[in-house]
Amino acid sequence: MRLLVSGANGYIGLRLVRELIDRGHEVLATVRDKRRFPLDDFAETDALRLVEVDFLDEVSCRSLPGNVDAAFYLLHSMGSGAGFASKEETCALNFAAAAEMNGWRRIIYLGGLGADREPLSAHLASRRNVESMLDACGVPLTVLRASIIVGSGSASFEIIRDLAEKLPLLVTPRWVKTRCQPIAIRNVLGYLAGCAEDDRTAGRTYDIGGPEVLAYVDLIRRYAKTRGLKRFFLSTRVLSPRLSSWWLVLLTSTSFPIARALVDSMTHETVCHDEEIRGIVPQELLTYQEAVERALSRIAQNRVPSSWTDALAAGTLDPRCFDAVKAPEHGVYQDTRSVPLDAPMEEVKRRIWSIGGHAGWPSMNWAWKIRGALDKIVGGTGLRRGRRHPQELRPGDALDFWRVILADRKKGRLLLYAEMRLPGEAWLEFSIEDLPDGRPGLRQTATFRPQGLFGRLYWFSVLPFHFLLFPRMIRRLAQRAMP
Repeated sequence: MRLLVSGANGYIGLRLVRELIDRGHEVLATVRDKRRFPLDDFAETDALRLVEVDFLDEVSCRSLPGNVDAAFYLLHSMGSGAGFASKEETCALNFAAAAEMNGWRRIIYLGGLGADREPLSAHLASRRNVESMLDACGVPLTVLRASIIVGSGSASFEIIRDLAEKLPLLVTPRWVKTRCQPIAIRNVLGYLAGCAEDDRTAGRTYDIGGPEVLAYVDLIRRYAKTRGLKRFFLSTRVLSPRLSSWWLVLLTSTSFPIARALVDSMTHETVCHDEEIRGIVPQELLTYQEAVERALSRIAQNRVPSSWTDALAAGTLDPRCFDAVKAPEHGVYQDTRSVPLDAPMEEVKRRIWSIGGHAGWPSMNWAWKIRGALDKIVGGTGLRRGRRHPQELRPGDALDFWRVILADRKKGRLLLYAEMRLPGEAWLEFSIEDLPDGRPGLRQTATFRPQGLFGRLYWFSVLPFHFLLFPRMIRRLAQRAMP
């Protein structure tokens, strides 16, 4: 079969591409920027074709191909903050128009569980609106509605993991008693692929979930038990949904837009009312504990194939940023330093490619943590996103509060773009190049393009920290022995 996967760089999309190829299908993977797709991970197959398209742009969608047996709609804008529903509507309309114009045979959509009869959260209401627009285009639609998806790298799993790992005593709001039906990412992929392979699912809507119905607090308890952690819970009525969102932002790796969307949705039960799909696409359903154990195993082995941080929230970072193979030079402030390489070149590259995440930063790591905490307080990403792999980086990866724009290990060049809350734009670049005297050296450049007077004041206010942090950082990366 010839299958199209939208949002192929995302958490579900990247794993689904691999699942479909392993099942022998030809896959058209749509991405906003081909350079962000880990093509090297699929070097052994010729069953994959990348299609560059931005579903927010109607003109861009005209390049989509025909002759598609089934197209998976996996796009969302939950992390893009205010106005995410409008962006999701635009993406759905453009996708539906392309499906109808190109004569695609089917659409398969992964949405969210939630009773239709009760007022839905903004997130779930937007998911239902997308569903309606896809259904209206005339192409047969299959809808899968899921609850919490459990897997290494999923936003829900990472929140549960952060809460259980970091807090011996958890002060819990009322919504933690809401029931859900968590499902392993492995089973989600099985249902998606199975629906594409079975024409009986065309035009149908199915609830998908795991074998257990649990309260959200049970998810934290069982995770802690799996890890051998003893945790205590104190229930309170004080935490409103908005306060709960800030509570998650300060304690976990999520951002405020995602936390708010998740908390609003967690006030609704997400339990399957129809399990007909189990007879049509039979598979072994993993229990919650089994799904957690599989996720922890992948994390321990550094084999997390995708993360919720991989996908760019629609509209938050212009894909043209990836065209900027160097930071801007005009209207900017820069802090540039160069030192000769004292350590072997490959060792210096390894150090550069290992910065951030659990390893921390080579200089004044405590200061990076404080900056990350301040960013979280004002609604930014903070440092808790970490990184996908401890020693590998590719364009589009999240790296603490940075986004990888360029990662050329062969040439020893790494360019990062700041996604923290700033009165301007910031870049951090490392490059191995020859110094004026001909010796190989390491060049480190921090670039800031201020926005207005406040941006300029911000730059000069942080200069004292630059004088302390940056000289030490470049020396630690380039010298022979890390102190």
